[in-house]
Amino acid sequence: MAPTTSTAADVAIARYRALEQPGGRDLQALAELAALVCDVPNAAINLITRDHQHQIAAAGIDPSVCSRDDSMCAVVLDSIEPVVCSDASEDPRFATNPFVSGEIDKVRFYASAPLITPEGTIIGRLCVFDTEPHELTPDKAILLNGLAARVLDVLELRLRTQQLEESLQELTRTQEELTRSNELLSLFAGQVSHDLRSPLTAVLANAELLATEPAVTQDPAVAELVHATTKAGHRMAAMIDTILGYAKVGASLERTRVRLDAVLDHVLDDLSPLLKDRSAQVERAALPEVAGDVDQLYAVLLNLLTNAVKFTPGDRTPVITVDAARTGNNWRVSVTDNGRGIPADQRESVFELHSRVDRSVEGSGIGLATARRAVEAHGGRIGVEDATDGGTTVWFTLPA
Repeated sequence: MAPTTSTAADVAIARYRALEQPGGRDLQALAELAALVCDVPNAAINLITRDHQHQIAAAGIDPSVCSRDDSMCAVVLDSIEPVVCSDASEDPRFATNPFVSGEIDKVRFYASAPLITPEGTIIGRLCVFDTEPHELTPDKAILLNGLAARVLDVLELRLRTQQLEESLQELTRTQEELTRSNELLSLFAGQVSHDLRSPLTAVLANAELLATEPAVTQDPAVAELVHATTKAGHRMAAMIDTILGYAKVGASLERTRVRLDAVLDHVLDDLSPLLKDRSAQVERAALPEVAGDVDQLYAVLLNLLTNAVKFTPGDRTPVITVDAARTGNNWRVSVTDNGRGIPADQRESVFELHSRVDRSVEGSGIGLATARRAVEAHGGRIGVEDATDGGTTVWFTLPA
């Protein structure tokens, strides 16, 4: 192991934030156990920085801070093995140390084990000491080394706990910001929808009146232009409704117990003209009851089944299977079709706004984006994979 540099040790100690908080009962207990195991009155957990020795827990003495130049542990900091000194006054490494000479104390027995991080940096030592000479058996030196390793376990556990707490706080902030963003998006979309719908309504009304004028009805070319204008206006109105629906999804959830079987019944009723037009077959398994927003879960199933029918080639009868399975703490609901499938490199992009894999089929490219917003707002995930017998399976998860 390379010698410990003050910079590396300082960085590691700062990462543990060990100097910013009290040692705590767990480190105190390890210090007391070290003194008991070695049959001495005093023990300390010492972290060695560039300039100082910091006792973050101690037994038999009050924790303190001293100069690194005065520290006995700093003298043997880079030793990766336990150091045992029966009488420090006779050891040239320690004889003139102020903790031995009487300037600060009159330590005679001294033993320590390194505090080594998982990255291999020695940040200090667990030491035991007495003002009387002692012997320490090899077995007890091994135990002291094991206790030093437990000190690092405590510091690592504290670090991971702090990181987890910070991650949870960040996640909470992100979730709150997402909620605010969704609410603002919904309000913005509602305002834009209102601002666009008023003049569009006027355009459609005028176009419909114009279509009844004799000058229009008697001229096929003009009548066709007016008809095209009316169709374009209705397409724009539908697009406004679609975008507004997308913006509202996920903004807020009105959670109740939702029977997905009942939701699927409504979806199939509403899709019956499309299903009959394509002679589509829908095979369904029992779906679970979940906590969620019934309207938004309706939008998810509606979009998935609509796509399953629309994107099945016209030369084959659509066969759609809807089923569900419990996976741990989630339900996985799947909608499988017998279409031509989605290339692997496009399976993520299909959930992006206005993404359209097959442009030969009419659509806004908002359906799957809407489904993803709704599913993620419920705490679930959504994805695409190949169906076992060809075609595509779009699945989503919901908390059970």
